[in-house]
Amino acid sequence: MSNSLFDDSALRAASLALDGLSLRQEIIGRNLANVDTPGYRAQTVDFETTIQQAMKHGASIGLQATHATHFAVPTPVPAFRAVPRQGGSLRADQNNVDVDVELAQMSETGIQYQAVSQEISQKLLLLKAIAGGA
Repeated sequence: MSNSLFDDSALRAASLALDGLSLRQEIIGRNLANVDTPGYRAQTVDFETTIQQAMKHGASIGLQATHATHFAVPTPVPAFRAVPRQGGSLRADQNNVDVDVELAQMSETGIQYQAVSQEISQKLLLLKAIAGGA
């Protein structure tokens, strides 16, 4: 692993977390849109496990090197996936979307996204201050 300012495991993890939280928010919206669809099963995204595995094995977001002098291309992280949510109760139409659960998770996901975004902003402001000698 290099010592570059651009090769920061905390920033990589935070960037991956934003991607995962964004997908989770999308899936929550899909669940809510299908609340009245017979047979629809609520889904969720467990991106935290994927990030932990990626950080453990030193993987990061894949980049394409188009010139010999570019940085080394890191190992790509496995894509996040939506999976059926475990638990919950099925209604008579075999749908298990619970609006209250979805809204609570939407709020929680929004708060997490905001917190990670603020941490990234603070880190980048620190790097800017260091680079500017402020």
